[in-house]
Amino acid sequence: MLDVLAVTVPVFLLIGAGYLAVWRGLFSQGQVDGLMVFTQRFAIPCLLFLAMTRLDLSAGFDLALLAAYYSGSLACFALGILGTRLWLRRGWEDAVAVGFAAMFANTVLLGLPIAERAYGTDSLAPNFAIIALHAAFCYLVGISTMEAVRAGGGGLAAGLRTVARKLSRNALMLGVAAGIAANLSGLALPRLVEEPVQLVASAALPVALFGLGGVLVQYRPEGDARGILLVCGVALIVHPAWTWGMAALLGLSDAATRAAVLTAAMAPGVNSYLFAAMEGRAVRISASSVLIGTGASVATVSGWLWLLG
Repeated sequence: MLDVLAVTVPVFLLIGAGYLAVWRGLFSQGQVDGLMVFTQRFAIPCLLFLAMTRLDLSAGFDLALLAAYYSGSLACFALGILGTRLWLRRGWEDAVAVGFAAMFANTVLLGLPIAERAYGTDSLAPNFAIIALHAAFCYLVGISTMEAVRAGGGGLAAGLRTVARKLSRNALMLGVAAGIAANLSGLALPRLVEEPVQLVASAALPVALFGLGGVLVQYRPEGDARGILLVCGVALIVHPAWTWGMAALLGLSDAATRAAVLTAAMAPGVNSYLFAAMEGRAVRISASSVLIGTGASVATVSGWLWLLG
């Protein structure tokens, strides 16, 4: 168990350092926002670009791997909606926002550094395959469902247009798309291009973790406690458990199983709050779930790592 904690604790200490620095006024919220702009628009897109250029696309995009992970995402989305309707007794629009929070795991800022520390850089190909589709999949499901609820049906076309518009401006997705295009071209990156991109990419995860801690200061643990419990329980327990079961059913390798389950075990990502704020529904539940889920995942992610061996 000490080996497991040696993997997870440094990651969360870096998040905690960012939180403490902003909370105590040693680092301003504006400075944190600047860090996050750097990571989200430059450093992480460079990281994803390089990963996609080096990924064996035929092996990386394993349909069984994607089915194991994303069937869990859909199950969590459905459970979030049903729990909101039947347990919290809230409306359909709130239910969709809560379902989105339960579905959208922090695959990049938490998932990548923990997986890298646990299993090494060479193990990350399945993680990158999941990440390549993550934002597109979750936003398509969330926005389409919200549009369908508001329109009483027929929301798919509107959802597709909205998702396409958002993703065409998303630096992370542009990095993924550029990397896949470079990979498919078969051309090697010149060293004069690859080396500076690698230098920027190497800063992505540590800076993003510190920045994530600073961002979390904005979120207060307020709102419906049962709603927060619902989101965190589904995200931290149900998603990885479902993914593990599906991985066994589909016969995934040990390496692919570890990648899928560990990615599914991550706390709700900041996009959970952004989606709720964009739609104006269940904002306090989503924001609080990001904060509390990240804190709780110190224990739950360590538990999943121990179980995965």
